[in-house]
Amino acid sequence: MADLDADDIFRDDDDDLDNQPSLEKESTKEYVVYLVDASPKMFTTTCPTEEEGQKDETHFHIAVSCISQSLKSQIINRSYDEVAICFFNTREKKNIQDLNGVFVFNVAEREFLDRPNARLIKEFDLIEETFSKNIGSQQGIVSATRENSLYNAIWVAQALLRKGSAKTVDKRMLLFTNEDDPFGSMKGAIKSDMTRTTLQRAKDARDLGISIELLPLSCPDEVFNVSQFYADLIGLEGDDLVDFMPSAGNKLEDMKDQLRKRMFTKRIVKRIKFTIVNGLSIDLNSYALIRPTVPGAITWLDSVTNRPLKSERTFICADTGALVEESSRRFHPYKNQNITFSTKELIEIKRVSTGHLQLLGFKPLSCLRDYYNLKPSTFLYPSDEGMDGSMCLFVALHRSMIQLNRFAVAFFGSSSRPQLVALIAQEEVIQSGGQIEPPGMHMIYLPYSDDIRLIEERFSDTSGTVPKASDDQIKKASDLIKRIDLRDFSVCQFANPALQRHYAILQALALEEDEIPEMKDETLPDEEGLARPGVVKAIEEFKTSIYGENYDEESEHGTRKPTEASRKRKAISEFATKECENYDWGELADTGKLKDLTVVELKYYLTAHNLPVSGKKEALISRILTHMGK
Repeated sequence: MADLDADDIFRDDDDDLDNQPSLEKESTKEYVVYLVDASPKMFTTTCPTEEEGQKDETHFHIAVSCISQSLKSQIINRSYDEVAICFFNTREKKNIQDLNGVFVFNVAEREFLDRPNARLIKEFDLIEETFSKNIGSQQGIVSATRENSLYNAIWVAQALLRKGSAKTVDKRMLLFTNEDDPFGSMKGAIKSDMTRTTLQRAKDARDLGISIELLPLSCPDEVFNVSQFYADLIGLEGDDLVDFMPSAGNKLEDMKDQLRKRMFTKRIVKRIKFTIVNGLSIDLNSYALIRPTVPGAITWLDSVTNRPLKSERTFICADTGALVEESSRRFHPYKNQNITFSTKELIEIKRVSTGHLQLLGFKPLSCLRDYYNLKPSTFLYPSDEGMDGSMCLFVALHRSMIQLNRFAVAFFGSSSRPQLVALIAQEEVIQSGGQIEPPGMHMIYLPYSDDIRLIEERFSDTSGTVPKASDDQIKKASDLIKRIDLRDFSVCQFANPALQRHYAILQALALEEDEIPEMKDETLPDEEGLARPGVVKAIEEFKTSIYGENYDEESEHGTRKPTEASRKRKAISEFATKECENYDWGELADTGKLKDLTVVELKYYLTAHNLPVSGKKEALISRILTHMGK
């Protein structure tokens, strides 16, 4: 039997799953088939570019460039998703069904629907140069033939998306075209028959859990009429049909933004059962709206085959060297005797929570403090596959909470981290025909009592009194904040410059690019904005109200007595700097031997260069390489 560590007995193996974005679950996978119209109209219709001196871009170029950019983002951010690129209205054909007018673009040693790789991206970037020679374009559906290339394309895409279950994988078709009436050249019974069969093929795909999304390419003088045909194809009706074209946009930049919004759809993190009372529950989907992004974990590869390595654990007898099977029972010493546990008993002992939501009651919104939100919240929305009446029950609860200004208190958590949560109802916000905020509930993880620290204890003096700001100081601080307040601020406006450079280096290595693109640091202060007379005046008045008119910042820093904590930090920094000089960091980085160092040794470099030392070993190595520009 295996001895149990007293500190480890109640720890779950998956305690850190929330902090490991590299661990992809099957339920977060997405299969996408890009359907790109390759008719001559896509090559002859152009849109003006924003940059001067550059010729107008064709609709085919717009579709290809957007797909290329999304593939480069996907291979870094969502490498477990699988994609296929399919052109229709083509001269050549290449598909499993051997249908005319459909060409599935692919590279060697890769399935039609598979994870994107560097070779696919490199060859797809050159598709415009080789398209006319290797694939070719032909007129779409014409009256002289019964060939229906759009029907064939949807059939091919549906066959590609047959892989995987719709319950665990999100399946989508993204259709690029600038022809709003593909059967416009046909008349009579032939047109109605081909229209009916194509719409039925699309309906069959949607019934199988495959969503079809249209990305219409319009011209400045010709608006794409979605009601002509494609509204029935993708299942648009009512308000969705009215709002579709305004949200898609007619300008080039709007089209690209809309594509990015559709590519980066919100993923379901987990499906949760929300129990209201005994026998009455709601099935909910949880979404992570905003989360910090970290570099991906290191994947160990075989030096010969370049395939990912799988680690296995075995027990070896210290005396004989023979393999020993892992014990199914464990023990823990207690009062001079060994208490034995089976694996099943340990699991049941650690099962504090079932992982579902249990409603406890309601409280006024005034009871909820801002500082309770210590970690990113989770967004909740009813599941389409939930029980009958789940949506109605959720809407009634959501509406009542808003009208009464109440939030719900519920019990939630994994088997090792049970906690109370606050559910706050959010109303839908719509502007300019587009949804800004969705309706639903935010789940805020309420802190334990030990998580709350009183600010008065931190800044009180020896007598216990806390210094208070005067009315003049508060007014000057308020004026300063109003001057430098960012309008329409959103955390999504700023990208992490270190991560951007990290990804740029990975992309350059994978695609064998000669130059690394310059990354713009959007987190730097706006020097031009801070130099405005009104801002400078507000800053000086605030400083004067706090420190007085004769305050000398340099002398203040020079006369300030070092605290015990600052002396300790200085000693640690000096020791780390001294130890850091004993390593040739450039050679270790070039030869890939940073992984052989311990976490303590890696922190020598980080501390010596005033870099964060938090995170796992892979994050430390990535931070060092980013700082060295490798």
